[in-house]
Amino acid sequence: MRRSLLSLALILAACTPQATLPPTQTASTQDDHEARVARGAYLVTVMTCNDCHTPFKMGPAGPEPDMSRMLSGHPEELALPDPPALGEGPWLWVGAATNTAFAGPWGISYAPNLTPDPSGLSAWDEALFIRTLRSGQHWGVSRPILPPMPWQSYRELTDEDLGAVFAYLQSVPPIRNHAPDSQPARPAP
Repeated sequence: MRRSLLSLALILAACTPQATLPPTQTASTQDDHEARVARGAYLVTVMTCNDCHTPFKMGPAGPEPDMSRMLSGHPEELALPDPPALGEGPWLWVGAATNTAFAGPWGISYAPNLTPDPSGLSAWDEALFIRTLRSGQHWGVSRPILPPMPWQSYRELTDEDLGAVFAYLQSVPPIRNHAPDSQPARPAP
Protein backbone atom coordinates (compact mmCIF):
# COMPACT_ATOMS: atom_id res chain seq x y z
CA MET A 1 0.00 0.00 0.00
CA ARG A 2 2.80 2.32 0.95
CA ARG A 3 4.55 1.66 -2.35
CA SER A 4 1.43 2.42 -4.39
CA LEU A 5 0.91 5.71 -2.48
CA LEU A 6 4.49 6.71 -3.21
CA SER A 7 4.02 5.80 -6.90
CA LEU A 8 0.80 7.82 -7.03
CA ALA A 9 2.53 10.82 -5.43
CA LEU A 10 5.37 10.68 -7.97
CA ILE A 11 2.93 10.41 -10.87
CA LEU A 12 0.92 13.39 -9.59
CA ALA A 13 4.06 15.44 -9.10
CA ALA A 14 5.19 14.68 -12.63
CA CYS A 15 1.81 15.71 -14.07
CA THR A 16 1.43 18.93 -12.07
CA PRO A 17 2.42 22.02 -14.05
CA GLN A 18 5.47 23.66 -12.58
CA ALA A 19 5.99 27.43 -12.55
CA THR A 20 9.24 27.74 -14.46
CA LEU A 21 11.03 30.67 -16.02
CA PRO A 22 12.26 30.62 -19.60
CA PRO A 23 15.75 29.11 -19.77
CA THR A 24 17.38 32.52 -20.29
CA GLN A 25 15.49 34.27 -17.50
CA THR A 26 16.26 34.03 -13.82
CA ALA A 27 14.00 35.07 -10.96
CA SER A 28 16.17 38.17 -10.54
CA THR A 29 15.77 39.29 -14.17
CA GLN A 30 12.03 38.59 -13.98
CA ASP A 31 11.82 40.80 -10.88
CA ASP A 32 13.87 43.50 -12.66
CA HIS A 33 11.55 43.37 -15.68
CA GLU A 34 8.45 43.62 -13.49
CA ALA A 35 9.98 46.61 -11.69
CA ARG A 36 10.72 48.28 -15.05
CA VAL A 37 7.15 47.72 -16.23
CA ALA A 38 5.80 49.13 -12.95
CA ARG A 39 8.05 52.20 -13.30
CA GLY A 40 6.86 52.61 -16.89
CA ALA A 41 3.21 52.40 -15.80
CA TYR A 42 3.86 55.13 -13.26
CA LEU A 43 5.57 57.35 -15.84
CA VAL A 44 2.84 56.84 -18.46
CA THR A 45 0.33 57.90 -15.81
CA VAL A 46 2.15 61.04 -14.62
CA MET A 47 3.11 62.02 -18.17
CA THR A 48 -0.63 61.83 -19.02
CA CYS A 49 -0.13 59.68 -22.13
CA ASN A 50 -3.76 58.51 -21.92
CA ASP A 51 -4.96 62.10 -22.32
CA CYS A 52 -4.13 62.01 -26.05
CA HIS A 53 -3.45 58.37 -26.95
CA THR A 54 -6.65 56.93 -25.42
CA PRO A 55 -9.89 58.00 -27.16
CA PHE A 56 -12.27 59.90 -24.94
CA LYS A 57 -15.92 58.98 -24.47
CA MET A 58 -18.70 60.79 -22.66
CA GLY A 59 -19.08 59.54 -19.09
CA PRO A 60 -21.37 60.52 -16.22
CA ALA A 61 -18.99 63.34 -15.21
CA GLY A 62 -18.17 64.45 -18.78
CA PRO A 63 -15.43 63.38 -21.20
CA GLU A 64 -13.16 60.61 -19.92
CA PRO A 65 -10.63 58.22 -21.45
CA ASP A 66 -12.21 55.01 -22.80
CA MET A 67 -9.87 52.57 -21.05
CA SER A 68 -11.21 49.65 -23.12
CA ARG A 69 -9.21 51.34 -25.93
CA MET A 70 -6.26 52.30 -23.73
CA LEU A 71 -3.37 53.85 -25.66
CA SER A 72 -4.77 52.73 -29.04
CA GLY A 73 -4.60 56.21 -30.61
CA HIS A 74 -7.11 57.97 -32.86
CA PRO A 75 -9.90 55.54 -33.84
CA GLU A 76 -9.36 54.40 -37.43
CA GLU A 77 -13.12 54.29 -38.06
CA LEU A 78 -13.55 57.96 -37.11
CA ALA A 79 -13.01 60.00 -40.25
CA LEU A 80 -12.92 63.69 -39.48
CA PRO A 81 -13.99 66.57 -41.71
CA ASP A 82 -11.52 69.30 -42.56
CA PRO A 83 -10.77 71.36 -39.47
CA PRO A 84 -12.32 74.80 -39.16
CA ALA A 85 -10.35 77.71 -40.59
CA LEU A 86 -8.35 79.42 -37.91
CA GLY A 87 -7.46 83.08 -38.10
CA GLU A 88 -4.67 85.10 -36.58
CA GLY A 89 -5.85 84.23 -33.09
CA PRO A 90 -6.62 84.05 -30.29
CA TRP A 91 -7.66 80.49 -31.33
CA LEU A 92 -4.64 78.84 -32.95
CA TRP A 93 -5.48 75.14 -32.83
CA VAL A 94 -8.43 72.78 -32.32
CA GLY A 95 -8.90 69.25 -31.03
CA ALA A 96 -11.41 66.51 -31.83
CA ALA A 97 -13.92 65.39 -29.19
CA THR A 98 -11.97 62.14 -28.82
CA ASN A 99 -8.90 64.19 -27.83
CA THR A 100 -6.88 62.08 -30.29
CA ALA A 101 -6.74 64.46 -33.30
CA PHE A 102 -5.49 68.03 -33.42
CA ALA A 103 -5.29 70.69 -36.13
CA GLY A 104 -3.29 73.88 -36.29
CA PRO A 105 -0.69 75.66 -38.41
CA TRP A 106 1.26 72.37 -38.64
CA GLY A 107 -1.64 70.51 -40.31
CA ILE A 108 -3.51 67.66 -38.64
CA SER A 109 -1.91 65.31 -36.15
CA TYR A 110 -3.43 62.04 -34.97
CA ALA A 111 -2.35 60.27 -31.81
CA PRO A 112 -0.79 56.95 -32.87
CA ASN A 113 -1.46 53.52 -31.41
CA LEU A 114 1.05 52.81 -28.63
CA THR A 115 -0.02 49.22 -27.95
CA PRO A 116 2.17 46.24 -28.99
CA ASP A 117 -0.17 45.39 -31.89
CA PRO A 118 1.20 45.35 -35.48
CA SER A 119 -0.90 48.50 -36.03
CA GLY A 120 1.00 50.06 -33.11
CA LEU A 121 4.50 49.57 -31.71
CA SER A 122 5.08 45.85 -32.28
CA ALA A 123 7.82 46.50 -34.87
CA TRP A 124 9.63 48.95 -32.59
CA ASP A 125 12.45 48.16 -30.21
CA GLU A 126 13.58 50.14 -27.19
CA ALA A 127 16.44 51.87 -29.04
CA LEU A 128 14.08 53.14 -31.77
CA PHE A 129 11.58 54.35 -29.18
CA ILE A 130 14.28 56.29 -27.33
CA ARG A 131 15.77 57.69 -30.56
CA THR A 132 12.32 58.87 -31.67
CA LEU A 133 11.63 60.74 -28.44
CA ARG A 134 15.14 62.19 -28.27
CA SER A 135 15.15 63.42 -31.90
CA GLY A 136 11.53 64.50 -32.27
CA GLN A 137 11.46 62.57 -35.54
CA HIS A 138 8.97 59.78 -36.31
CA TRP A 139 10.91 56.47 -36.46
CA GLY A 140 13.88 58.53 -35.27
CA VAL A 141 14.66 59.76 -38.80
CA SER A 142 11.45 60.69 -40.60
CA ARG A 143 8.87 63.49 -40.33
CA PRO A 144 8.77 65.69 -37.25
CA ILE A 145 6.62 64.62 -34.33
CA LEU A 146 3.78 67.11 -34.45
CA PRO A 147 2.02 69.12 -31.75
CA PRO A 148 0.66 68.72 -29.21
CA MET A 149 3.03 65.81 -28.42
CA PRO A 150 5.42 67.22 -25.79
CA TRP A 151 8.47 65.27 -26.97
CA GLN A 152 10.69 68.27 -26.11
CA SER A 153 9.95 67.56 -22.44
CA TYR A 154 9.97 63.76 -22.70
CA ARG A 155 13.40 63.74 -24.36
CA GLU A 156 14.79 64.99 -21.05
CA LEU A 157 13.93 61.69 -19.35
CA THR A 158 16.79 59.30 -18.68
CA ASP A 159 17.35 56.33 -20.98
CA GLU A 160 16.33 54.16 -18.03
CA ASP A 161 12.98 55.94 -17.69
CA LEU A 162 12.30 55.95 -21.44
CA GLY A 163 13.16 52.25 -21.48
CA ALA A 164 10.71 51.66 -18.63
CA VAL A 165 7.97 53.50 -20.56
CA PHE A 166 8.68 51.28 -23.56
CA ALA A 167 8.65 48.13 -21.39
CA TYR A 168 5.25 49.14 -20.01
CA LEU A 169 3.85 49.90 -23.48
CA GLN A 170 4.97 46.45 -24.61
CA SER A 171 3.08 44.91 -21.66
CA VAL A 172 -0.36 46.44 -22.28
CA PRO A 173 -3.00 44.49 -24.22
CA PRO A 174 -2.52 44.89 -27.98
CA ILE A 175 -5.39 46.68 -29.72
CA ARG A 176 -5.76 46.61 -33.50
CA ASN A 177 -6.22 50.22 -34.61
CA HIS A 178 -4.53 51.89 -37.56
CA ALA A 179 -4.53 55.57 -36.62
CA PRO A 180 -4.48 57.84 -39.68
CA ASP A 181 -1.21 59.38 -40.85
CA SER A 182 -0.66 62.99 -39.95
CA GLN A 183 -1.45 65.53 -42.66
CA PRO A 184 0.81 68.49 -43.41
CA ALA A 185 -0.63 71.99 -43.45
CA ARG A 186 -2.30 72.98 -46.70
CA PRO A 187 -0.85 75.96 -48.52
CA ALA A 188 -2.96 79.12 -48.20
CA PRO A 189 -5.14 79.79 -51.29
